[in-house]
This record gives sequence, structure tokens and C-alpha cells, in this order.
Amino acid sequence: MSSLIEQAAKRLEELRRAGVDVPAETSLAGTAPARSPSVPEAMIDALERRGAINGAPALKRQMPTEVAPARGRAPGADEPSPSRRIEIDFARLKSRGFVTPDAPASQIAEEFRVIKRPIIRNALGEARVPRGNLVMVTSALPGEGKTFTSLNLALSIATEIDNTVLLVDGDVAHPSIPGLLNAPHGPGLLDLLTRDDLDFADAMVKTNVDKLSVLPGGSRHRRSTELLASDQMVSLLKELASRYPDRIVIFDSPPLLATTEARVLASHMGQIVMVVAADATSQHAVNQALATVEGCDIVLMVLNKASRTDVGAYYGYYATEPR
Repeated sequence: MSSLIEQAAKRLEELRRAGVDVPAETSLAGTAPARSPSVPEAMIDALERRGAINGAPALKRQMPTEVAPARGRAPGADEPSPSRRIEIDFARLKSRGFVTPDAPASQIAEEFRVIKRPIIRNALGEARVPRGNLVMVTSALPGEGKTFTSLNLALSIATEIDNTVLLVDGDVAHPSIPGLLNAPHGPGLLDLLTRDDLDFADAMVKTNVDKLSVLPGGSRHRRSTELLASDQMVSLLKELASRYPDRIVIFDSPPLLATTEARVLASHMGQIVMVVAADATSQHAVNQALATVEGCDIVLMVLNKASRTDVGAYYGYYATEPR
């Protein structure tokens, strides 16, 4: 090693005497850390210059590859999230009694025109109520038709010229919207409350009804009640209510007497639609359910499964005392 260094030093001195400009940083006294255990960097530089002077091809060096440390990145952080879209089977919905765009003159369509009018007025009219565009559809007990009402109400509002609607599957324990619309179960509402890497656009599902979008319930969580009562939920509801000024958000909620999730959701809503099954739900059950509602002063009553066919039999109104 010492003889090699001496030879390199001697050669450098010969180069200087020959008038070759050798930079000071190539001197052996100030060599950089060796690239290999036996060959100093300055010696490599000197040998390269020597070959260049003598007309030989320059020495080709293999430079070490520096690998940047892996850095975590949320999916889609630097690019727009791919939108999700579903095609609603209108023929299937129509056969099950739902409002469809191709049957605007049907009896069910006319009934929901009556139901939606005060909801739209409370949400976006001149005398709009606080958080009026957040509307929860619920019932006292299971099987009264709350999901039937939620979807029909959303489809009916979507036919309005000046309004859009977002249908949220808030019945996170027993979601029904995905089965009716052939929509994915997630990601959705609960995922938005538990995942920092998920944006609202990643969870929302567009449909072939231009003014209707769907937010699934998302992944099931053992602490769903606490999540719905969390600060994250409050922030999400504010975003849903304010992102688009013409949007009405419909929540298909669990029954009030069957779960606690519905009572938590009710405290954040501006309007509640209470579905009552005709000749099935007792007045006592209805009163019990209404007693659980806190923080919302407007409750609309819809009588479902009634035998009469006149439109007036399907609609009622209930307003709690201001709190």
C-alpha cells in the first residue's frame, strides 16, 4: 500500500512539473474517504488524469448507488382518487315500489313530492332551520320501512332542478342501501371516522342519477356508537352540510328503540323523518321513540303501509317544543 501511495505521489509531482494543473483537493494529504478498503479517492483521480494525458481512455468508475429511505405515503395523496360509480337498476327498484326517473307520474312519485316539499323548504328555503340540510330517516322499530322511505326520498329530491342529494347509509350495523343499489359496503362513513388516509372523495359513490350520490356505512366497528358521537363525526357532518350549498344529506338511520346509534345521530340532525307502519306500530312505541330524540326540534311523520290511496293519508307533521 505504501509503495502504491509513493508511486501516486511521485506521479502527481511529475504532472505538476509538466505544467498539468492538478487541483489541491487531489493531494494525498486531503484525500476523501476511500471508496474501497485499498484505493484512496485521490489516487483514482490521479490515475484518471494520467490516462487522459497519455491518450488512454478514462477509467470508468462504478459510483455507489444511494437508496433513499422509503417514505410512507397515503394512497392517492399526490393524485386524485378514482371516482366510484354504480348503475342503479331502475326496473328492479320500480318492481319493488320505489320512485324511478322513468316513471315521474306514478302514485309513489306523487306521494314523495308531498313529503319532500317541507323538507326542502326547511333545508334551503328563506326560513331555513339550523343544519336543516341534514335529514335523518328513522323509525321506532325495525321493519317499518325507513330504508324504503330514505331511498325514495333521496330519489325524489334528486329530480329537483336546484338540489342535489347525498344518501348516507347510517344503519352501520344492518346496512340495506348496498343491497338495493348494488353498491359497495365500503369504504364509507365509519372508515372516514377511523382512517386518516381516506378522503371523502374516496368513500363517496356516484350513480347514474346525476344529482344522487351515496355514502356507504363502511367497515363495521365495535365502537360505532362512540364514533358517531365523536368530534370527528361532528367535523364530518359540518363538511357534509357545507361542502355544497344545494345539497341535502339523507341519513338512513337505525330504529330509535333498537339501537343507540340512531339517538346519537339524531342529536346532530336538523330534521328527522319518523316512519310509522300503519296498523302495526303502537302509539306507545312511537311516543317512546320520540322521547329519545334530543337536539332536533323538527320531526316529520310519515305513515307507511297505509291501506288508503289518497296522498294526504301518507303525510303528517310533528314539531317538538323548542329546547
